[in-house]
Amino acid sequence: MIVLPPVLIAAGCYIVFGRILFLVVPREERTLRLCWVPPRFVTPIFVAFDIVALLLQLAGAVMIASTVPGEKDAASKLEHGKHIAQAGVVIQLLAFGLFAVAAIRFNFTSRPYAQTLLERYAADADEKTILIDGKRRRKHWQALLRVVNVTSVLILVRTVYRLVQFSEGKTGYINLHEWTMYVFDAAVVYPCVILFIWWHPAYYLPHLGFSLKD
Repeated sequence: MIVLPPVLIAAGCYIVFGRILFLVVPREERTLRLCWVPPRFVTPIFVAFDIVALLLQLAGAVMIASTVPGEKDAASKLEHGKHIAQAGVVIQLLAFGLFAVAAIRFNFTSRPYAQTLLERYAADADEKTILIDGKRRRKHWQALLRVVNVTSVLILVRTVYRLVQFSEGKTGYINLHEWTMYVFDAAVVYPCVILFIWWHPAYYLPHLGFSLKD
């Protein structure tokens, strides 16, 4: 329960970023050059990597936690579980690292679309919201993009921490000193939850379901 939630937060980042692309970028300009991944497949591709990483980390963590000291093959099971969990963390680190770079890069490549978005949708009198499909949404989508950026960096820090933890094994410094979990896990994951509560995606994005409208 401690190992897996950040993987789901990462999946949330993938979904939100994909929806931001569809909101901000006109259909004809959604190219590989813009974000290095086809915008329509940002969510499916990265979520697929996330699911693989989640299952591997789950399998490894369960194998490590269920190993009883003194068993005949305890050392072998611990080593096997550690390698499985490590593989999951490495996959998550590589996929999320690429995603984080692409998401941060979009802060700069998206600047030309900020004004065109207001032209495509009707802004209200005080210019705080825009009308999309008959519903009001906050127009400052850049704030939500920054939340995705900050969350990406925090999850990357936590992923590196978990990689080191699994590499050290049960008798490593991290597993024997509880403060590391509070500093490098809880203290970086908790702000991610608070950020998405305060800047909730539903305040900014019109399409949060599985189907997307061009």
